[in-house]
Amino acid sequence: MGKRMSASRRGRSPGRTGSLLGAVALTAGLLAGCGSDAGLKINVYYAPEDNFQSVVDDCTKASGGRYEVVYNKLPRPADGQREQMVRRLAAGDDSLDVLGLDVTWVSEFAEAGWVDEWTGEAKAEATAGVLPGPLETATWNGKLYAATKNTNVQLLWYDDRLTPAPPKTWDEMIQQAQALKAQGKPANVVFTGAQYEGLVVIYNTLVESAGGKILSDDGKSVVMDAGAIKALEMLKKVTTAGITDPSLTNSKEDEVRQAFQRGNAAFELNWPFVYASYAKEKKDELKHFKWTTYPQFEAGKPAKTTIGGYNLAVSSTSKHKAEAYEVALCLRSAKNQKFSALKDGVPPTIESLYTDTLPLDATAPASDDNPSMETKYPMRETILEALKDAAVRPLTPAYQNASTVLSKVLSPPSAIDPQKTAEKLKEELADALQSKGVIP
Repeated sequence: MGKRMSASRRGRSPGRTGSLLGAVALTAGLLAGCGSDAGLKINVYYAPEDNFQSVVDDCTKASGGRYEVVYNKLPRPADGQREQMVRRLAAGDDSLDVLGLDVTWVSEFAEAGWVDEWTGEAKAEATAGVLPGPLETATWNGKLYAATKNTNVQLLWYDDRLTPAPPKTWDEMIQQAQALKAQGKPANVVFTGAQYEGLVVIYNTLVESAGGKILSDDGKSVVMDAGAIKALEMLKKVTTAGITDPSLTNSKEDEVRQAFQRGNAAFELNWPFVYASYAKEKKDELKHFKWTTYPQFEAGKPAKTTIGGYNLAVSSTSKHKAEAYEVALCLRSAKNQKFSALKDGVPPTIESLYTDTLPLDATAPASDDNPSMETKYPMRETILEALKDAAVRPLTPAYQNASTVLSKVLSPPSAIDPQKTAEKLKEELADALQSKGVIP
């Protein structure tokens, strides 16, 4: 799940960027003969993002007139995005050049042969300064198949008027919520409990934080070990402790955000996009809206929070691969990751951007119209801390099938019977892994 929303970034030297783009440009020029093809268009298929067209225009300008980058906006729902690209790639459509892939799709697209491996200088540029967790989402079987564009990670959000000292563990969070409820105060723990990817993200975070595994490292077999069962126990515990709303099974990211903003909850597990919404809708109370890293499963062992985000891949059917690599590198450059973070709230994958103190326009003072990472992401250090020891969802070409099984079997969480649910997951996930790269 890589919902459009949260946080920060930075890292590579302009000199290296320039030299690589120059080398790719030279290659493109040689391939095209002398100069470039008149009217050459490089098609980018990417999720809706409010200011992405500005990034696309910047990359068209950077080409020096050699080509135009065209933003083909995919449907907003992730399933619709994947379906549109999968159907066209499976049919051999050669008009697709750069593909925006949710972090859970890279292994499927790579295994199916729909995207090319990144090698040489392009690979070096795409991986320079990138945080390990996000980089892992762009690889499959030890090879790089995409360049990371943005990442995401959930935090624990709370109101310091209710809980001056936030809980450090899930057990503490449950206890604090129950104590608040006994006092007649807002007490609910709100998170994405609907039957969809958001529930899978919560469960995967619990599994990884408990030291468990759902699938094997190669994604070919089901593990569902003791840590995975402990995670089921915790999901059952929190949803039967009298501190979740009856609407839990219909709650997705925005419903969770709204419940907390209405004052119906004490703790919110959600992506950093909620900060901008709170700042806009409850500005007078913003000083009380606080955040911390995800609660630990076991005291003293930092949580491993599941990563979201998007990566950029080059279609194996593209007729303009040299230009496609160049465009992908431009779209996710440090400059453009910073722009997207500040304008669209999508956290960068380049580590040094999290300590970048300059506003978007470095020649002018920081302001609401000229934000910096400091002004736009006060939670950037917490996001970076979480990203440095984050979790990825199970890497498998059959992830779409596995996710469907997980969300179905885990819903509703209050009905979980840890041992029986684990056995059911083992059986149904094993069947799901047999259908790799299935077209919806």
